[in-house]
Amino acid sequence: MFERRLYYHIDWALVAAILLLCAIGVTMIYSTTYDPARPSHMHITQMYAIVLGLCAMVFTLTLDYRTFTDKSHLIYACLIALLLYVMFFGTVQMGARRWIPLKFFNLQPSEFAKVGVALVLAKFFGENRGSPTWMDLVIGGGLTLVPLVMIAKEPDLGTAMTLVPAFLAIAYLAGMPMRILGVLCLAFVLAAPVAWRFALKDYQKSRISTFFDPAQDAKGAGYQQIQARITVGSGGLSGKGFRHGTQGQLRFLPVAHNDFIFSVLAEEQGFAGVLVALGLYLFVILRALEAARLAKDRLGSYLVLGVLASFAFQVVYNITMSAGLAPVKGITLPFMSYGGSSMIATLAGFGLVLNVRMRRFTN
Repeated sequence: MFERRLYYHIDWALVAAILLLCAIGVTMIYSTTYDPARPSHMHITQMYAIVLGLCAMVFTLTLDYRTFTDKSHLIYACLIALLLYVMFFGTVQMGARRWIPLKFFNLQPSEFAKVGVALVLAKFFGENRGSPTWMDLVIGGGLTLVPLVMIAKEPDLGTAMTLVPAFLAIAYLAGMPMRILGVLCLAFVLAAPVAWRFALKDYQKSRISTFFDPAQDAKGAGYQQIQARITVGSGGLSGKGFRHGTQGQLRFLPVAHNDFIFSVLAEEQGFAGVLVALGLYLFVILRALEAARLAKDRLGSYLVLGVLASFAFQVVYNITMSAGLAPVKGITLPFMSYGGSSMIATLAGFGLVLNVRMRRFTN
């Protein structure tokens, strides 16, 4: 239960940084989707998602994080059940089956997999004493691989890959030797040709090949890459101003309110706005790392690192993708990109981070 004295140990600086990023995101969504002829309410929907996400954050903050880890196997089972439901009965949009239609919004269970996997891995490795054995790593990898494969089948390879950093971070903190990490990296490299031949779909191969030469399909697979680079580069030092961007406003940049929200920020607010956003993200990451360091037990440290690893991977990949420095994938920018499930899941995850830091003074 929540003790009133714990209120004074909440990391309000972290909460403020998160809310600022959410506010920047809503502002950019409004700017990108603004159309006097056809008014959009995406920014309003995003604000509703933030409110629901803050409620989820309060919930994951109020109960002891050990309560969630103790029930992590049930949370994990529910997650797998939802992913199974999506595979057979989910709503298809833009060629992907990822959503469960509810009365008020479409639920995307894959976004909650990052929190669910972090919880179950934190419990599994936290209960083991000493460095993990090969069998521990196989079991932990299996717990990660099951939802990863199910999400990749939707298909949503971008979200699926965010689970890998959580496993690696927790396993490394638990004592996984570097040589094992080297073996895993080598296995990944050796498996890449096989994945290219049998696992990747044609559009995924096209995204990777056009990353190296977008001009080979400038009106197709390379279009987003080219437009993202133009959008970021056109902002200059101070930007074109709020709602005065051309790439986002005139819809040259596809899904600018979602995957490429950072490109819109760079165009409208320029290098100065980019520095502010990057500074806030860096602050959030460093405060979360401090929470892991201050955790009173290994369980708390593992949980924070699991949540943070997925978050940091998303931030780094989306920003590099938005600048045209990484292949285009459906990886959103946490707190800023449009998406209700992503917002709720991310805020719930950071509720656990705040929980671990706050409870370092309890028995």
